[in-house]
Amino acid sequence: MFDTQALTHLPKPEQYRQLSSQARTLMAGERDRIANAANLSALVMYALPDLNWAGFYFYDGVELVLGPFQGKPACLRITLDRGVCGAAARTRTTQLVPDVHEFPGHIACDAASRSEIVVPLIHAGRLIGVWDVDSPIPSRFDVQDQSGMEALCQIYLASVFN
Repeated sequence: MFDTQALTHLPKPEQYRQLSSQARTLMAGERDRIANAANLSALVMYALPDLNWAGFYFYDGVELVLGPFQGKPACLRITLDRGVCGAAARTRTTQLVPDVHEFPGHIACDAASRSEIVVPLIHAGRLIGVWDVDSPIPSRFDVQDQSGMEALCQIYLASVFN
């Protein structure tokens, strides 16, 4: 049995240190990308404050296709020329967006979302997909979140590909 707790009372660096430890434990010995994506989405959504969506889009060679997530129903497919997820996949760089309404081409799957962070998932030089996290709070994400989310994505990729 795996037990987690909300980490809202901790400073951000400690939140991500504990989340990374929990993610490693949660995915230890499991290589299925869907199972690990589902558990990581639930872990992050439960542990971090002020989120309204956390999940994966997987690249099928043409576009991003919705994977496991926590939150309201989402867009099923995203082309690489649209939205924050498409930009992260296309540029292969993390997108840290303080106000999604100011991002050209933003796709509003949940009207409550105000800020977003999207980390591209790259393995062996190949685009696997993106990790997408939204918040109803403007400027919710900062460079500490970026570093923490990128570390979580590396743990996820290592669980699936190593």
